[in-house]
Amino acid sequence: MSAIPEIKPEQSIELLKELHILTRDGKLNQDSRRKLKQIYHLFNFIEPLLAEVLAGNENLTLADHGAGKSYLGFILYDLFFKARSTGHIYGIEARAELVDKSHELAKRLEFSRMSFLNVSIEDSIDSPALPAQVDIVTALHACDTATDDAIRFALHKQAKFIVLVPCCQAEVAAALRQHKNESFAKTPLSELWRHPIHTREFGSQVTNALRCLQLEAHGYQLTVTELVGWEHSMKNELIVARHTGTPRGNAKQRLEQILHELNLDELHDRFVYGITARMARPRDANLMDASTEN
Repeated sequence: MSAIPEIKPEQSIELLKELHILTRDGKLNQDSRRKLKQIYHLFNFIEPLLAEVLAGNENLTLADHGAGKSYLGFILYDLFFKARSTGHIYGIEARAELVDKSHELAKRLEFSRMSFLNVSIEDSIDSPALPAQVDIVTALHACDTATDDAIRFALHKQAKFIVLVPCCQAEVAAALRQHKNESFAKTPLSELWRHPIHTREFGSQVTNALRCLQLEAHGYQLTVTELVGWEHSMKNELIVARHTGTPRGNAKQRLEQILHELNLDELHDRFVYGITARMARPRDANLMDASTEN
């Protein structure tokens, strides 16, 4: 197995075979190599966040939204959690068959601090199976509005870190398309999404920019970069948000101005969700103090 440089010495070969990253005879094909590279690269971003939280909190918790087959959760557990006696990963997935398979695999590998919930992201917010506060929330290629639902979950759970790789942002593009004629009369900026391919691409760009402003308004500091090279994935944007407790002063104003300028006022509640109310919650003041100390 050492002949495959991508495989780390401490990794579970059985896990990699079960995730179909390795073939049954221990080979790594090109598609699996690309997938593994993406996960490793994401792990390199998440590992220092895990270590930082664990340094000040023995009960490290991570929730992975839209977990699918839980590639990310299993790799994180295998490379980080397995060697430690603390920390818990929650995989949240709406497809029951995937949850059952993940639960069975975790049991077989004795990954005892992994739980899998067959609930929607919306329902997960109030689920008694999840703790009241979650340290890190991830959403890897959560399609369309599932990324926004993961953000809403993270805000409810007062996450210290949020790690997002957005995917298939169709909602904003659909709204741009619906109001295209009105926008032509309203602003010359409508030329940016006049052609259908530009509507899709511009909608995706706007969606992530609005998400960033939303998180900044909630007191998060952002790093926005690419996950891997474009040759590996077109869904390539990585957003890492760190809670500092200090909102960007004009983030909410900028957010509302962009929505209005682009004729997207109907999406106000989705992106401006809870900003004012959240800033006033007493518990956030405690989080703010803790973030400052860290």
